[in-house]
Amino acid sequence: MTFVRIPREQSATADLTLDAVYEGGRAGNSGDDPLGPLLGVSNQGGFRHLGRRERPHLLVITTSMIEPDWPDSLDLETGLFTYYGDNRKPGLDLHGTPRWGNQMLRDLFDRSHAIPPEREAVPPILVFRTAGSYRDVRFLGLAVPGAAGLSSVQDLVAIWRHVSGQRFQNYKSIFTILNVGTITRLWIDDIRSGTPVTSNAPVEWLAWIKSGQPSALRSTPTVTHRTKNQQLPDSMDDQRMLAAIHRGFRERPHEFEGCAATLAEMLLPGIVSVDLTRPARDGGRDAIGRYRIGSDATAIEVDFALEAKCYQPENSVGIKETSRLISRLRHRQFGILVTTSYVNTQAYKEIQEDRHPVLIICGSDIVAILKRAGIRDTSAVDDWLSGKFTEPSKRSVL
Repeated sequence: MTFVRIPREQSATADLTLDAVYEGGRAGNSGDDPLGPLLGVSNQGGFRHLGRRERPHLLVITTSMIEPDWPDSLDLETGLFTYYGDNRKPGLDLHGTPRWGNQMLRDLFDRSHAIPPEREAVPPILVFRTAGSYRDVRFLGLAVPGAAGLSSVQDLVAIWRHVSGQRFQNYKSIFTILNVGTITRLWIDDIRSGTPVTSNAPVEWLAWIKSGQPSALRSTPTVTHRTKNQQLPDSMDDQRMLAAIHRGFRERPHEFEGCAATLAEMLLPGIVSVDLTRPARDGGRDAIGRYRIGSDATAIEVDFALEAKCYQPENSVGIKETSRLISRLRHRQFGILVTTSYVNTQAYKEIQEDRHPVLIICGSDIVAILKRAGIRDTSAVDDWLSGKFTEPSKRSVL
């Protein structure tokens, strides 16, 4: 994929353009970092600030998005950016990190939810990811803490992890990338002088300061079906994790249905019930269930049907299998297809182009679901399988 590239010598005067790559030096040391010349921040760390850390003028988040234990991610369709804090090893308190990253995260979200609001004390937040060569970075956007529909107990959460028997906490935070395509050099200069609320500021950011309601940068993919390579994990470690799932049910593929239902619940917390069907009378559905939308008195529940396919990664799910599930969907039902392999192009296109309400959970999705649950290698997958699926499923069977 080709992005606009800004040479290092232009950094001091350049605007920030969405998805543009800002080049660093080529000397091979920390001085190559482009963010110093570009924004005036330090040349190290994933969470950098300009000004006093108690009240910074600017915050810059940089991420590689490739750490399996800390899967920072940007959802391009919703504009939501998930970022994990900097307490990533045992031995320190949640807020005791050397560069104060988690402390600043806490302060950011506290101010965004304060009554009366202190949003003017929330500095502009610029998000970059590494571009894959030297120290070059790609600009992902202007962010604000939180997201529409998320409460103060949902957008910043302290989660527990463990390494070698040692437990520790880190933050998982949700930001919204605002619908802003360009950050002008004039506003960058205002920010660096400590006066971000000016006429040079994007109207979307000023509106958030005033209302607390973010205008997210949403985008729709031009290709709605995923290729085989996109549906299967690309790294050897991830491929081994998926192979462990397939191996665990290779001799008893019918029992994969319980695992598939569990994976669906892990992906969709709104699932309130799942009932496995009997093998001889499943009617094209390995499980049926109910999914809750909303909460409390406003909630509604919709039915879904689930189909599970424990295939080798090279064996695709085709038209025959997907048509079987689609034909069994009743009015106002949706389908979930869970497979350890992938859906071939023809079947995937038919689902997307005919707008069939079918959610596909393929091999790469399974690995991502497990990693989000802290199951991050083959050994952990084996332990998970033996702990949950060595006995017949405890779910009700229709």
